[in-house]
Amino acid sequence: MDIINALLDEIYAGRFPVAARERLLSHIRAARDTAKLPRKAHWDEKDVVLISYADQFRESDQPTLASFSHFYQQHLQSTFSLVHLLPFFPYSSDDGFSVIDYHQVNPLCGEWQHIAALHSETRLMFDFVCNHMSAHSQWFRHFLAQDPGWDDFFISMPPATDLSAVTRPRTSPLLTPFEMADGDTRFIWTTFSADQIDLNFANPEVLIHMVDVLLDYLNKGADYVRLDAVGYMWKTPGTNCIHLPKTHQLVKLFRAIANEVAPGTVIVTETNVPHKDNISYFGNGHDEAQMVYQFSLPPLVLHAIHSGSARALRQWASTLGTGNGTTTFFNFLASHDGIGLNPARGILSEVEIVALVRDLALEGALVSYKNNPDGTTSPYEINVTYFDALNQQNDDDDTRLRRFLLAHAILLAFPGVPAIYIQSILGSRNDNEGVRAAGHNRAINRQKYSLREMEQWISGDDPLRQQVYERLSALIQLRTRQSAFHPDNAMTLLESENTVLMLRRHAPGSDDGLLCVFNLSSREVTTHLPQTRHFQDVISGEKIDGSQPMTLAAWQFMWLRG
Repeated sequence: MDIINALLDEIYAGRFPVAARERLLSHIRAARDTAKLPRKAHWDEKDVVLISYADQFRESDQPTLASFSHFYQQHLQSTFSLVHLLPFFPYSSDDGFSVIDYHQVNPLCGEWQHIAALHSETRLMFDFVCNHMSAHSQWFRHFLAQDPGWDDFFISMPPATDLSAVTRPRTSPLLTPFEMADGDTRFIWTTFSADQIDLNFANPEVLIHMVDVLLDYLNKGADYVRLDAVGYMWKTPGTNCIHLPKTHQLVKLFRAIANEVAPGTVIVTETNVPHKDNISYFGNGHDEAQMVYQFSLPPLVLHAIHSGSARALRQWASTLGTGNGTTTFFNFLASHDGIGLNPARGILSEVEIVALVRDLALEGALVSYKNNPDGTTSPYEINVTYFDALNQQNDDDDTRLRRFLLAHAILLAFPGVPAIYIQSILGSRNDNEGVRAAGHNRAINRQKYSLREMEQWISGDDPLRQQVYERLSALIQLRTRQSAFHPDNAMTLLESENTVLMLRRHAPGSDDGLLCVFNLSSREVTTHLPQTRHFQDVISGEKIDGSQPMTLAAWQFMWLRG
């Protein structure tokens, strides 16, 4: 508890009320004393995460979590060791990220018993939507009603306040007017939308309520906890209000509480920002997040395959290094959100980013924008399935499949724990009807399915979906059997032709490992391996003589063992 007390003093400058502190600490002690199953002590090459909504599959008269559990057990359990369930709580918008009640399961999805049943089959990652909650929540209703004790739960600000320095991830207004019970109008801080009200962590009571949410998730068995939109948690007008020191201190506090209550819980920060800011959430390697979302990877892999050039991806990857065994990356290509562009800034030129956005928009992708401090707007993310992002509308299915598998072979080879969005392993295409129905761009990659139809499709009624599901599943399963891909193992980038990405994964102090070679281009390429030894591709079984030039077909990749 010493670390927790010290962080409370640091965050609140010694002004955390004594009675409130004791209440908070008593809640933590009670959660620790009732903690459930032990967590896995450390990550390894067998850890691959599936990202999915809890209502991804539907059957009549069945909670969607029961349908998801059936699909997972029948079709995904042999491939994925951990499931990230996107917010499964009652919500009012943003497909779950406007949480009405943090402590309840959405009745459409089921009840806590359905979460427990799924947890008996796999480890789970919960979303802790810690920055904001729904305007329809009971907490916000208490605030609007001006009920005693709720006045400072959210942030009121005079509309004339100069907030021009605030970093904005959206083009919607930062302040939203709401009428209070006494008829007064207050302008409330809403970073993401008028339905997503930012919490005021400067109020100790907000911290106590939100720690109770975290404790509930830990006691419900969350193995990983994802801190959603965490970079915006603390607000200080006159600053950019992102990545502030007190935000980092709050993350350290959440980590210290998880360590106290459920050792082995992994804290994962979600910060869709440039790489330098992203990795700042590792702290000193021991005191903040164990994992950060690797947001630069999706746009850089996409750019590499679109351009047929490994230059930017290789240069960035060579700076990554690996953790000291206490931190690692949460690697992904696709998610429920779009492909963020900010994490590519400073790595790709603005000309390259604009060209990528233009090319994808011509092929059916949608683009979301953000406000800049100077009053201009910039593309913030590309809204598209990763499958369609990699390809053109007139490509044949063989080309689509080869590019898609190439991208995922790169993902699976990078240091860290890989995560696959369920739309990817199902071979999903852009859901333009979903965009029209929902009225927002991100719906393009959030389609939900009939359980029966999807099982028929991946069994052969939809040949492309079947090919994607079977071949990507096989590639992931192969990856989990390669000790060289342990997240803590080093990655060495090797010089090669511009169209080829070549890297070695190996344990520290060892030359034994895997040499991974990827042809990013649409043409056949001849390259030379760095060693004159004999290799075997663990994917195809093909034997390669390292003393001879090696020819790779368009978009071909190999994982070579010496």
